[in-house]
Amino acid sequence: MSKFISDRFSDLEPYKPGEQTGNTECIKLNTNESPYPPSPKVMEAISLQEVEKLNLYPDYSGINLRKKIAKLYNVSYENIVIGNGSDEVLSMIFMAFFDHKSTVVFPEISYDFYKVFSQLYGIKYMEMPMNGDFSISFKDYLGINKDIILANPNAPTGIYLSLENIERIISSNPENLVVIDEAYIDYGGESAYKLIDKYDNLLVVQTFSKSRSLAGARLGFAIGNRELIRDLNMIRFSMNPYNVNRLTLIAGESSIDDNEYYMKNCKEVMETRSFVTEKLRSMGFQVIDSMTNFVFAKIKALEGKILYEELKKRGILVRRYDKELISNYLRITIGTKEQMEIFLQRIREILKLKV
Repeated sequence: MSKFISDRFSDLEPYKPGEQTGNTECIKLNTNESPYPPSPKVMEAISLQEVEKLNLYPDYSGINLRKKIAKLYNVSYENIVIGNGSDEVLSMIFMAFFDHKSTVVFPEISYDFYKVFSQLYGIKYMEMPMNGDFSISFKDYLGINKDIILANPNAPTGIYLSLENIERIISSNPENLVVIDEAYIDYGGESAYKLIDKYDNLLVVQTFSKSRSLAGARLGFAIGNRELIRDLNMIRFSMNPYNVNRLTLIAGESSIDDNEYYMKNCKEVMETRSFVTEKLRSMGFQVIDSMTNFVFAKIKALEGKILYEELKKRGILVRRYDKELISNYLRITIGTKEQMEIFLQRIREILKLKV
């Protein structure tokens, strides 16, 4: 660090994104990207004529996109705020609603950015212990009178908490904000957005990065009551009112227009997920039941670090974590059926050599 950086960042541990590579022959199963391209409607909408307009600022209100999202979810556009990926939306939430007087609670195994944002903004946080199978005990969050953020389904485990139990958490903490981060909700779960009219302490965050094949475009949003969304827009306009670029706005709108295409892709991912889970279990892996576009798996016969490195040698990138509780698990993004067949073949080769 330089001598000029603020002392408050001396202990900051930045988020570590999944490894990137310029090797086009490598199969990337480490960042939970969609294996499918954006829909033809998106490709058509991002035309040369639109590229030529990049000399102009985008619509800071994002009104057309917000209206399309609102229609899809049967809410008002005033219930929607958009951001440069869901990470920016989460950052705005931490900035707007959590401060040095509050404590935000999240599971000890979850999305690493929750801890990073807490440290970045000087917010006290508490990592809630989990059950032995990495599931979240909803009872631990009932009536705790603290702000709560839950990834549902959770990452990197892929475990889903029922909407019924999510509602119990929300209703039992009426004076505190509950944020449900639903990056993977389109892969089999039921969204909590239906509860925003019932509870004024609920924010639901989603992304276009996973199920809508727009990870490179950077687009996320939150759904909540109008007062919460007004607060978030106040923060957005105080930071960067042009936070979503012109082409991303167009891509987001067009992806909603072609919703059937994306839901079909989600179904294919879920079918491939079941196939991969079955094959890995037949080889002796412990695979946690997933409601996401990835699986979380380990095998007793081989350390996670060794398996990760052996896969990398063979052109397969997966995600591994250093945290002791999960250090032997690999998070494996679900690619196309063909990609997963290659992945499984590489696993068989490694187990034959190493076990």
